[in-house]
Amino acid sequence: MKKISLDEKIFIAGSTGMVGKAIKKILLKNNYGLKENCGEIFAPPRKELDLANINMLEDWFKYKKPTVVILAAAKVGGILANSKYPTDFLLENLKIQNNLIETSWKYGVKRFLFLGSSCIYPKFAEQPIKEETLLTGSLESTNQWYSIAKIAGIKLCEALRIQYNFDAISLMPTNLYGPGDNYHSENSHVFASLIKKFYSAAKSNSPSVTCWGTGKPFREFMHVYDLASAALYVLEHWDPNSTEAPLDSNGKPLTLLNVGTGIDISIKDLAYKISKTIGYKGRIIWDIDKPDGTLRKRLDVSRINKLGWEAKIKLKEGIINTFENYEYEHIKNV
Repeated sequence: MKKISLDEKIFIAGSTGMVGKAIKKILLKNNYGLKENCGEIFAPPRKELDLANINMLEDWFKYKKPTVVILAAAKVGGILANSKYPTDFLLENLKIQNNLIETSWKYGVKRFLFLGSSCIYPKFAEQPIKEETLLTGSLESTNQWYSIAKIAGIKLCEALRIQYNFDAISLMPTNLYGPGDNYHSENSHVFASLIKKFYSAAKSNSPSVTCWGTGKPFREFMHVYDLASAALYVLEHWDPNSTEAPLDSNGKPLTLLNVGTGIDISIKDLAYKISKTIGYKGRIIWDIDKPDGTLRKRLDVSRINKLGWEAKIKLKEGIINTFENYEYEHIKNV
């Protein structure tokens, strides 16, 4: 029996971002939010609902009465953005999370899904990284501010479940990419950054492209549509209180699950794959004076796989899909 039904009033916080858009798409594809099923999807933009404004948020909840809430809203960015704006990454994310989690509990939300990040895990965690590795070591310094905020959100959800039986669950996605990604020159993650760099270089016939670091670190990448499918799957099927629910190494129920492909690739190989897909034939230069970040980060996704979900979009297919989307948007906005 599914944990949610088609007549739910579902609030996607962060609906204008890459993840929020993908989740809304997968919900509609599976007949959620349709009037004929008495369902509804709320996807208000920030100008309509400021999640950092607790009074506005509470008034909105009183009026709309959502039954399911998905927290996909966050201030995100790469190494450069994290190092330049530590206060913003910590404070903005804490405000958004605390307001939305507490308000959802206060106004009787049926199910709550918190989306975290694989950066919550220690820098030198044993590979592949299991869920119980959380808080067992020091974080990667280049994104610690964002990580700390996400850890606080996970723990608040867990605390509310323990003390008040609030049905909150958390997913820890690996590195994401896909349509709707952020291609800002300072705030983008590595995948989007490489797409933009090689596309621009190919168009301008640039003889070389400079990339950050050594290219040696390994990362795991998952298409955002796979995350969206995982989000719906756990909302429908994962009950941490069930006797069949995933357990940690001590036999205790988990309230957070990793979600990813379980396959990683070096940044250098990723750069070559993206440049080849785009058709760039120049030289790739690695700026070794720039930081690499964690040398390896691959998630153990055995628990969510055992629950019945697996990633389906292969990296090659995902690169093509993301590049075609980026090129279309670029041409449309010229």
